[in-house]
Amino acid sequence: MPKVTQQHMDARREQILDAARRCFLRDGFHSTSMQDLFAEAGLSAGAVYRHFTSKDEMILAIAEENMRDVLDITLAVATNRQDQSMGAVMAELLDVIRVKSVEEGVAGLAVLVWGEAMRNHSLARKLDHLMGRIRANLVTLVRDHQESGGLPANATAEAIASTMLSILPGYILQVALLDPAVVAEVPDAVRALWPGPAGEY
Repeated sequence: MPKVTQQHMDARREQILDAARRCFLRDGFHSTSMQDLFAEAGLSAGAVYRHFTSKDEMILAIAEENMRDVLDITLAVATNRQDQSMGAVMAELLDVIRVKSVEEGVAGLAVLVWGEAMRNHSLARKLDHLMGRIRANLVTLVRDHQESGGLPANATAEAIASTMLSILPGYILQVALLDPAVVAEVPDAVRALWPGPAGEY
């Protein structure tokens, strides 16, 4: 029997998650059965269960993937101390959300995940952990801008980071529910609110 490569395993896992995204967006989490997922993926039950033992595991994996790019962007900027304004950082996050919503339905899935987290404590803990990591990266950036005079120092870095982070759910909700034209200019508006690189305000 030929050896199954990691590349094949990763591709099969993504195939299953793509099928799960389509099912969840079409029918919701609770109306989607495992049989629906097998049929959508075109795979046997054994092939799917090799990667995910339950629907909840798929939901958790999708939630983590949804937040990965946001986390990666904030981590890259916080680590490299790039000469970017807070507005540019936030606008880049919004642009990623918009693109991934068109390609993968990220905004709609995020709204479903939030609702599911209200009853699924394991999912809620994972989201809290991921949001905490994103917030910590933003806190680092805010402190850099406060030290250079680019952001006010009469509010804590933690409070400012939490305020900026609160923009994301509102934007995601609008992307999921409204005409794209309604939010088309939001990234540019965010850049205008926090216009200059650290030290150049």
